[in-house]
Amino acid sequence: MAVHKVLGTETEYGITVRPVRDFNPALASAQLVNSYPGGRVRVQWSYEEESPGRDARGFGHEGFGVADPEGALVNAVLSNGARLYVDHAHPEYSGPECYDALEAALYDKAGERVMFRAALAATELLQPGQRMSVYKNNSDGKGNSYGAHENYLLSRETPFGEVIRYATTFFVTRQIFTGSGKVGSENSRPDANFQLTQRADFFEEEVGLETTLKRPIVNTRDEPHGDPAKYRRLHVIIGDANLSETQIFLKLGSTALFLAALEDGALPDPLDLADPVASCWKVSHDLSFRQPLELEGGGSGTALELQWRYHDWLKKYVESELAEDEVAVRVIEVWEGVLSDIEADPARLVDRLDWAAKLRIIEGYVERDGLPWDHSKLKALDLQYHDVDPHRSLYQHLVERRAIQRLFAEEEIERAEKQPPERTRAYFRGTCVSRFPSSLVAANWDSLVFDTGESHLKRIPMMEPLRGDRLRVGALLDSVDDAAALIAALGGH
Repeated sequence: MAVHKVLGTETEYGITVRPVRDFNPALASAQLVNSYPGGRVRVQWSYEEESPGRDARGFGHEGFGVADPEGALVNAVLSNGARLYVDHAHPEYSGPECYDALEAALYDKAGERVMFRAALAATELLQPGQRMSVYKNNSDGKGNSYGAHENYLLSRETPFGEVIRYATTFFVTRQIFTGSGKVGSENSRPDANFQLTQRADFFEEEVGLETTLKRPIVNTRDEPHGDPAKYRRLHVIIGDANLSETQIFLKLGSTALFLAALEDGALPDPLDLADPVASCWKVSHDLSFRQPLELEGGGSGTALELQWRYHDWLKKYVESELAEDEVAVRVIEVWEGVLSDIEADPARLVDRLDWAAKLRIIEGYVERDGLPWDHSKLKALDLQYHDVDPHRSLYQHLVERRAIQRLFAEEEIERAEKQPPERTRAYFRGTCVSRFPSSLVAANWDSLVFDTGESHLKRIPMMEPLRGDRLRVGALLDSVDDAAALIAALGGH
């Protein structure tokens, strides 16, 4: 049986300080993280159980897991259970563990609000006339790409070789509805006026451990953030940072269903691409959705045709196994609507997919002003679409015009910025941040470390992602006044 697909996102945001040409992105990112005015605790991130060099294929690298003595300076755990920190000279928001795709999409959107408020506060510390700008995108247009990653809970019993066999083609072809759109191409790929995704040009291997060089379609990092005897965490790095709420929901929901069906043995034989890496950028560059992708062993299919196959398989799976799951049923409905509109007229998707909305905006400027596709104004518009400042964002302009479908009210996003999800261990983490900030000294995804004034620090393990939820610990947390009382209530150890 498939384990429940606890999931979440982690997004590296683009950052700049205008009009400073030679700003230091690492320092700017640190200033942003430290300026966030919302509920948070600045903590040392505990690397005891983290091993980003461990490979799911059974081998790894030594030397990981070393604590960063300066980590607490640029690392915070938020009251909503998320992590806000600096990663590879980018500010990163790692959302809390969520119970389903709809909740994960909500907390991903909360990350945009976190970043905007942090950038606004950081700007007040800059020189007069300077402004810190943050973008939820994946490319700076100068050959650098930064990630928007997804995480899904898997059973340890699921052979990782099966994940690779089945997921590769799914990840390559889902780009038709996961892309945020981009003007031009990069990384020595063929020229393109506009493409579906920001990330596809940067993938160079089918399978691998890296996330910043020689990026693989299937990442093999074996770091479960839970009981390693029971769980895996599939770390998905092939996907764009999306602004459309519907698109985030579809990306996460379809992938969670795919993985559940895989674990339940509900998928037919895998669809194997003859050349997954080349297919990756071909899908992104194909605005006609008619480019055939060669399959291993003969035959071919377009990304749209292959996605229809996945949809039909998972629709049957939901009808058989998850008919009472409202979120799963909704994923199938949204997915079918998107694929049908791609088939009939991709322009219909301007109200649901970022790439379609952005393409309409940019085509309007091309036609109105007669601009060539390599004009700097178009690239500036591309970037402006992703600005988290609602007064500058082209995406937000569409929202205000009600030209983009919404899943969440602004009040829901505001609440998600401040309060944790209630059905996972993120509830315990986020509530401890709110209730006991002066005692919380270190953290990671599966533990919290408290200083209660005794001779030794107290560590609370959280190895089960679905424990620590409000139902289990809400009354306990409400009954104690401080961290010492919490430790005592939990057994004193």
